[in-house]
Order: sequence, then structure tokens, then C-alpha cells
Amino acid sequence: MASDHLPAVVSPYGPYAGMGLHVHDLTIRGHHGETLVAADEAEGVLRILGDERTRRVARLGRMYALSSLGRLDEALLIGEELVAEPGHLTGPRTTDAKILADTGRMLIQVGRVDDGLHHLARALTILDVVPRKSLRYFSAMASLADSARAADLFELAEVALLNAIDAFDSPDDLYRSSAELQYAELLLEWALRLEQVGCHEEAAVLVHKSVALLQYWTGRAIDSPLGAALLAVGHAKTGRHEEATAVVDRTLATVRAAGQHHEARLLHLAHGLSLRAAGELRAARREFLAALELCVLPAQSLLFQYELSLTATLESPGEATRTVLEALHSHIRVLWRLRLDRRTMLQQAYRRVELEAARSTADQAAASDALTGLGNRRLFDRRIAAMAGSGTLLLIDVDRFKDINDEFSHGVGDRVLAEIAAVLSAHCRHDEVAIRFGGDEFAMFLDTSELEGRQVAERIRQVIGARDWSAIAPGLRVTLSMGLTACRPGESGRDLYDRADSRLYAAKRAGRDRLAVA
Repeated sequence: MASDHLPAVVSPYGPYAGMGLHVHDLTIRGHHGETLVAADEAEGVLRILGDERTRRVARLGRMYALSSLGRLDEALLIGEELVAEPGHLTGPRTTDAKILADTGRMLIQVGRVDDGLHHLARALTILDVVPRKSLRYFSAMASLADSARAADLFELAEVALLNAIDAFDSPDDLYRSSAELQYAELLLEWALRLEQVGCHEEAAVLVHKSVALLQYWTGRAIDSPLGAALLAVGHAKTGRHEEATAVVDRTLATVRAAGQHHEARLLHLAHGLSLRAAGELRAARREFLAALELCVLPAQSLLFQYELSLTATLESPGEATRTVLEALHSHIRVLWRLRLDRRTMLQQAYRRVELEAARSTADQAAASDALTGLGNRRLFDRRIAAMAGSGTLLLIDVDRFKDINDEFSHGVGDRVLAEIAAVLSAHCRHDEVAIRFGGDEFAMFLDTSELEGRQVAERIRQVIGARDWSAIAPGLRVTLSMGLTACRPGESGRDLYDRADSRLYAAKRAGRDRLAVA
């Protein structure tokens, strides 16, 4: 029979994953203006199609593009909305980790360091236990690295990016190239910071390693404005000033016209470094000032203020410029030492998240039935006490369950209960719960009207009745009796239970294998 539904390829991202991944690919290549246009189109269509999981991927792409364009308030708003969504932590866990890491980075960038490190710690705990060979793992690790970089935790960022690179076996994969370019940027930024605190030999090693990666990928004609800009800086730092200037001449006007401020800042930096090396100090100062005008974050401004101070000491040697440079050096050293405090803060946040998870696991275990994995009587009592005039309660008994145990064995009886529990779980939506609160007694708290609850109950009854139970034991047959009632305004949970229980016994008296509704 022909289906009325649109054809869709099954994907862990959602049925229309290609639309979200197109947005993601544009972001990876650094085409942030195009990313926003693609995100507008994708989010609207995906909302109509009902593919919320892929729409979330598209929104992530939008968030990243806005952040790269310096529109941090808009980007952070999306991140906090994604974290607060009811569906958060119900999709792929790696996507949840990515959302937490991206939002954590932006929180750190706007000065909310404690909140940002807590998000980063939550992302770390998730990524410690997920499968590592996937696109989603790569993407989450890349975001984790960005978040660590924002906190100046370069060592953690390096570990995250190496894990991201290892997520792909193919050396020519687009996403692997993206991770390696991101790694090259990390090494270059790390080197610039090390230079500022006087660690020149360590910085030189990182610069050469970064340049080697950048040359490898640009030699394969990868389409990345960011890669070109980073290579220009690498050339300038290693004395290849003609090559740096050629990249600037070829690229700067294009990225500025496209509003790609991050890439433009790097190109101005490369040009300024090359001009200063050639003795053209006034022109170099002009380039550093142009880069400074494109900065939106204090951490970005500090780099160019440092280069301007260095240039000033060469342009106007004297006590005044040396004093300014030394004051800036002192400030930079203080910020560098703050890295240790942030490492401690992150370790403490990680421990808090672990303890929260352990408590949650213990609470879940205390409220879970060991045989079926459903909620137990403790959870039932808690939920029934919290009923407040809305929702529907479905009570379920297995018909003649004692006979099943006596005729086929208690082992068969346990398998029957486990099979029924799986069916009940499959019919639970978000915030709905299935419970085993007696030997063969089950309950479901449904967030539905009585009519919708009746439809759910009948589907469950029919699924159980149609199952081939002979695969467990020849001659085995299983049916259910059910009582359903919707909560009335002002009705207590105990009164609701009594009405549902009376309906359950009405179903049994009427011959079993049926639903009775109050």
C-alpha cells in the first residue's frame, strides 16, 4: 500500500539531515553569511516537516555563524534556548554535549566564567562515555576545544581536537580537515600567548607545527578563508613575509566584504607583522588598528594592543613607551596565571557534575523496578501524590498471571513481565512514565485527555494480544485487563487511583482482555 508520508532517509540527526548538515558544512568552511541564509531556509522548512532534531542542528550552525561574526548576544540567546528546551538531553548525547560546550564558550566570552565552566564540565562528563567514531563526536569535541580555548585552557583544547581528528579514519575527509585547521589555529593562538609571556622557544615550535598543518591542507585546495588567514599569520611569524603579503592581497578584501571579521583580523595581523619586519612602522600600526576595530571581545583586543605597544616602542623609543609596554606585560602575566585558577574551577565543576550524576543515578535506582526497569512503587506513590487535576491514569493487570507461573514456570512469567514493560515504555512520551507497582500490576501516568488515553490503552492491549508468545513457551497466551480514568479538577491522586482501580476490576468482571473507562 502506498504511503502518504514523504520519503526520508533514516539518520541519527533526523529524517531530513541533509538540510542541517548543509548549514553545518558552510559554517565549517567559514562562510558565515551564507550559513545564516541557509539556516533561515532550513529552519523554516524543517519546522513544517516536524523534524525538530535536524532543526536543532541548523540552529547550532546559525549560533556558530553569529558567534564568528561577532554577534555574540544573539548567538548566546540561541545557545541558552537550546539548553533550556524540554527536548534537551533526549536526543543524541553527543549533540547535547556540543550544545553545552558551545553555550559554555559564549558564557566565558561574555564574562560569565563560572557558568561557562559548569557547562564545559557537563559536556566533558557526557563525552567521556559516548562512542568516539562518529561525525557527532567530532563536532562535539571541536566545540569542546573552542570552549576550552575561550578559558585559555589550551592543553584541554589540544586533547579535545586530537580526539576530534581521531574520530575519522580518512585523511581527506572534510571534517577531519576542519579539525586539523582548528588545531592549527589553536597552536598559533597558543604560540602568540606564549610569546607575550616570554616563552619564545616553545612558541616557535608551535608556530612551525601549525604552519605545516596549514600548508598540507591548503595544498589540497581546501575552501577555507580561515585556513588562508591563519597561513598568512604563520608565514609572517616564520619570516616568509612576501608569501604572507600575497595571501593578504588575495584574500583581505573578500573576507571584509563578506563580514568575516575573524578572518579579517588575522589578515590584518599578518600584514602588520610583515610591515613591521620591513621597518614600515606607521603602516604596521595602521594594520593593527584596523584589526583592533574589528574586535568584539577583550581577549581579542589584547592581542592587537600588545602588537601596537611593541610597534610604539620601535616607532618612538623612550621611557614612556617602555613603561606602557611593561604595564601591558604585567597585565598579560596576571591573565596567564589565571589559567591555573580556571583549571581548578573546571576540576571542581567536573566533580560537582559527577556527584550530581551519581545522586541522580542513585535516585533513579531507588525508584526503579529491578526486573523490568520501569518505575517502582516508590515512584508510583510520588507521582500519584503529585497529580493535580490533569492527566490520565491507566492501571493494568496481566490476566491469570498466577496460572502462567504455575503452568510455564516463574522464569517464563518474568519474561512476560519484561516484554509487557518494553511495550509500555515504547508508548510513553516525554514526561510520561510507566510503573510496575505489584507482581503483575502496572500503571501508566499519561499526559493526555481521556479520549487519547483510551487510544493509547487500546493500542497496548492489541499489541500484547497479537504478540507471538509461543516463541517464549508453546501454548502461552497473554492478555491484559485495564482501567482508565482522567483526573478531574481538584481531584486528589488517591481519589483518582480509586476510580481507576474500580474500572480495572470492572474490566476483569466483564471477562478480562478489555479496557474499562470511568
